[in-house]
Amino acid sequence: MSKAISRNSSSMGQTAVLFSAILWSTGGLFIKLIDWDPVIIAGVRSLIAGLFMLAVRLLSPGKRRAPFKLRYLWGGGLAYSITMLLFVPANKLTTSANAILLQYSAPVWAALLGWVLAKEKPKLINWASLAMVIGGLCLFFKDGLEGGSFTGNILALLSGICFAANSVLLRIQKDGDPADALILAHFLTFIVCIPVLFSHPPALTFSNAAYILFLGTIQLGVASLLFAYGIKRVTAVQAMLTAAIEPILNPVWVLLVTGEKPSLVAVIGGAIIIAAVLVSTIDFSGKAAGRKKAKD
Repeated sequence: MSKAISRNSSSMGQTAVLFSAILWSTGGLFIKLIDWDPVIIAGVRSLIAGLFMLAVRLLSPGKRRAPFKLRYLWGGGLAYSITMLLFVPANKLTTSANAILLQYSAPVWAALLGWVLAKEKPKLINWASLAMVIGGLCLFFKDGLEGGSFTGNILALLSGICFAANSVLLRIQKDGDPADALILAHFLTFIVCIPVLFSHPPALTFSNAAYILFLGTIQLGVASLLFAYGIKRVTAVQAMLTAAIEPILNPVWVLLVTGEKPSLVAVIGGAIIIAAVLVSTIDFSGKAAGRKKAKD
């Protein structure tokens, strides 16, 4: 009976992670469909997501985790805020495929930043993963990224690095509640967009309002809740392998609705980056499993 319950719990967790990745993957499409300044899209989306997360927290009181130390709270919040502020204009300036695949290199950058900030020295396979990422990036930049722009690609890459920094800073203080830094990040992102919001007021059409509400509540809010539910019930490897559907589906939605096609070189480069991320993640899992076995 207990084994059946365990299998059922794992299946539910895997399904939750899958649906969270599917929701995340819709971001590229809806960002392109909103005819607002990219900074305004990032800010308003974050305001809605921040309020949504805050409401969920207030409506579901439970045992609170220890508060974050200020340096990690602000460091993680700033890193994630910059991640979002860079990704939205990147998605506007380059293709959705390029933007999401370049950002998806973040776990490998986390290995390097973890060495510097968390004193977690990467193993040989981590360096191999980084070499694969560099090879994939070279393919991206080889022909100017057909259908995209150099500026957009650079912004997407920097977004991935900032996302990695956020992950490492949240991991350093394991007893803290990551939601604190994420909520802070959303409100910081909105504050940054306020001057642009007043200088270039967006056209509040029905479609724009519907799209931005979806991005804030569903694409960011609900997806985060699903992932938080799923990650408690599956291993990190299972979660990462399942979440790999996001960068694959992201350009698919855009292709189906707008006809935007990534170049063959970009697809190959992206496949190499995804492979590098999965290799790096599997290595981390093996390391964690080894530590657990040693303790037992």
